[in-house]
Amino acid sequence: MPMYKVRPFQGGPDSAVLAQHLPACMYRVRSVHHDSQGGAPVASAPQDEVDPSLQALEARQEEILKRLYELKAAVDGLSKMIQTPDADFDATNIIQADEHASLTASAADLDNLLGKDYGALKDIVINANPSLPPLSLLVLHSLLCERYKILSAVHTHSSVKYVPEHLLKCFGEQARKQSRHEYQLAFTLIWKDVLKPQMKFSIQTMCPIEGEGNIARFLFSLLGQKHNAVTATLIDSWVDTATFQLKEGSNKERAAVLRSMNTALGKTSWLVGSELTVADVVTWCALQQTESTSGVPANVQKWLKSCENLAPFQSALKLLK
Repeated sequence: MPMYKVRPFQGGPDSAVLAQHLPACMYRVRSVHHDSQGGAPVASAPQDEVDPSLQALEARQEEILKRLYELKAAVDGLSKMIQTPDADFDATNIIQADEHASLTASAADLDNLLGKDYGALKDIVINANPSLPPLSLLVLHSLLCERYKILSAVHTHSSVKYVPEHLLKCFGEQARKQSRHEYQLAFTLIWKDVLKPQMKFSIQTMCPIEGEGNIARFLFSLLGQKHNAVTATLIDSWVDTATFQLKEGSNKERAAVLRSMNTALGKTSWLVGSELTVADVVTWCALQQTESTSGVPANVQKWLKSCENLAPFQSALKLLK
């Protein structure tokens, strides 16, 4: 039994409201396309005219965005050092040098090699001990400066009490400064009390690379040389030989390496093939660091002179004096 009855609102013979009496819209609005007397349509304002105040606002916005872009690039570059414990260097010993080189490579090349990093300058940070300067990294820095426009900087870590003046100026004297976004690559060297050179490129996506030979492989790859599997294996073999036998091996091991070098250099002008590779850079630096350049075989002596005729090797030699 229903609780109560309700009379039908519509449809029955006794319906109080008929369907045709219901409204067709909620409310009516006067047309804005006609004047108040219902005459011709009102002419609309010209669409091509732009308010001068709007143009000024757009120009101001573009300027702000440009400044924000430069600020973001600077902050992202600093964050690569600030986000790592290796960044607590002594800010009083900072020498920043601008390398002026003709550009033979575009930013797209670095994007292919290192990946895109929108709005930030790609920054390579290397920690090295001033008691054993990584000559190969300094040679490769000079080679990279011939290909890219590089922002170079030298810092002193708080763990190091003294750094010779020539090491503080290993990237040259301080030159005129430019905006950070005008460079293609940043190369930061921190003199620090470490057992082996360390390199950090991407704080978020990679762990540190340790060892002078391994860092040299990475830096030389930025020059864009391509090798087949056999050639790449030979290059890696010479880099390992220079690192573990020339620098850390006994006198007997060094003599064996020099004989192997003499044989290889009797067939080609460089250790691997007819052009300079990272094997030549690392091996030459190992011979210089161990003072093993005197009394070497004839082919090795000729190869040493070929290396020293190149400007990047000459700059590294100055650090040994």
